[in-house]
Amino acid sequence: MRVALTIAGSDSGGGAGVQADLKVFFRFGLYGTSALTLVTAQNTLGVERLHLLPPSLVYQQIRSVAEDLPVHAAKTGALGSAEIVEAVAAGIRRHGIAPLVVDPVMVAKGGDPLLAPEAVAALKERLFPLTDLITPNRLEAEALLGRPIRTLEEAEEAALALLALGPRAVLLKGGHLEGEEAVDLLATREGVRAFSAPRVATRNTHGTGCTLSAAITALLALGKPLAEAVAEAKAYLTRALRSAPPLGQGHGPLNHFA
Repeated sequence: MRVALTIAGSDSGGGAGVQADLKVFFRFGLYGTSALTLVTAQNTLGVERLHLLPPSLVYQQIRSVAEDLPVHAAKTGALGSAEIVEAVAAGIRRHGIAPLVVDPVMVAKGGDPLLAPEAVAALKERLFPLTDLITPNRLEAEALLGRPIRTLEEAEEAALALLALGPRAVLLKGGHLEGEEAVDLLATREGVRAFSAPRVATRNTHGTGCTLSAAITALLALGKPLAEAVAEAKAYLTRALRSAPPLGQGHGPLNHFA
């Protein structure tokens, strides 16, 4: 039994965050564990309330899992504050947790902030150098780099610029770029590779980033090479979007068991 760890926030609506990650881990046959960073009162319409957990408690959750169970891969999601980012980085370093996938979640689907502005520097300085893969979307990449990304060429330049911040690889997701195909760019020291899939016309897009990063994490825990894990996870995400259940009045959840 392979073990994966998600370090992320709780989504009471179940479509994103730790709840989505654990569903994805189950879907791929892994034993899922978690370290909660924040709690939200949330549904498909948006975030009604957010509460950050104490950084020391976040660190202790990571320690409790890592000291007892063999963590074969881990991912992070919404981290909330610079202090929590520091605690997560300390836990990752202390227990040598790898591979690590960092989804730099900054804003919820409805537009509510999930990361304090001052935490962006901590994310880049403390966590990225420990990371095997970061998975920003266009808006997150723009915030990390402080410049607009409008074209595929600019996205490729941005992916390489993010790679220079310290992670071993960058998957710049193309869901927010225009075009009939959703093109994700995987940047590594060997170059940039494109992964494309037809866009799915649906309002059920809540938790797409969490779902993709969790699927990649699960596949890495199973021993898949990075490029293969990205390709398989993207195909899974497309199936999850196409078969999404008609739940909620806003941005609905995906079918995590696709």
